[in-house]
Order: sequence, then C-alpha cells, then structure tokens
Amino acid sequence: MDDIVKQAMAKWPNVPHCYSWLGLDARGNWYMRDDRTQAIGSFASGMPGAKGSMLKHEKLIDFIERNYGVDAQGCWYFQNGPQRVYVELEATPFVWRVDAQGAISSSTKQAASLVQVYMDERGWPYLHTSLGFGLVHTQDVASLAEALELWHWPIQEVRAAELPQRFGYQKSPALMEKNK
Repeated sequence: MDDIVKQAMAKWPNVPHCYSWLGLDARGNWYMRDDRTQAIGSFASGMPGAKGSMLKHEKLIDFIERNYGVDAQGCWYFQNGPQRVYVELEATPFVWRVDAQGAISSSTKQAASLVQVYMDERGWPYLHTSLGFGLVHTQDVASLAEALELWHWPIQEVRAAELPQRFGYQKSPALMEKNK
C-alpha cells in the first residue's frame, strides 16, 4: 500500500466505504460505474452498459492495483486514500497471465507460484496461486496448455458456482452489504 494512502487513513479514519463504483472484469480491466451505470444493472449482469467506463489511464490503474486488497469477509477493495472502494468482480479477484514456460503473474503485475489448476464445467481455467485465486486471461489459455504439458500440472474439476465460497471471495460486496 502506498505511504500516502496510509497517511490519509490515519488522518481520516472514519470515512464511509464506497460500493458499486469500481469493477474488475474477467480480462483484468477496471471499470468506473457512475449512478446511471449502476441503475442499468449489476456489474456482472451482462446488461449492455452495466459495466461502466473502462479505465485506460495507466497511472490510475497502477495506483488502484498497488492499493488492492481484501477484507476479512472476502470482499476485495481499492484503498483510495482514507476511503475503501469495494470492487465488483465479474469473475474472480485476480486475472492471471501465464506464459508457455509456466511463469504466472497477476493483472496487478505480481509474480505468483502455482498451487493448483482448476477447470470449470464451461472449460474456463483457473489458478490457485501463492497470491490467491483467479481466472486465466483468455489470451493466455494456449500458453497455459503448453505449461500444463511442460510441467505436468494436474487439473482439478470444479463447479463455477462453488468458486466464491470455496476460495473465500465475494463477487459483489455491494450485494453483501445490502443484504446485511
């Protein structure tokens, strides 16, 4: 976490949390979601326009990714100064990049080591790593296949609906907060 964020948290400890304004899609892209966008539907609803505006400013994305974390309930967030901005997940908290030699990195550009490979009923590949659980980026499925052959990584079958509970993450912190 950035020092400036830690300082802001210490200076203003009681800033209310923010929900539904930030999303992470299944390809590791970040989206801002204003009130109009949120009214269209949930981030993962598939409704046209419900994702919001994809962020393209590299420094902003880097700032979000350096200050990305998880709370005790499995809700992922971006610590924006003193305010915790909870992230709506289209799929998983991480989107893994994999090369043919088996090197794994997150969409947040952190290197990770493999714990287990999973495949759901749709054929989507997931990795449980030293950093956490996530979906393999669609552009890296061929590289994953090469790494599976090279390193003889076993694949475990899993049901997509069971992933959040099994790996301890919430896809929609806003929905969880609303249902309290």
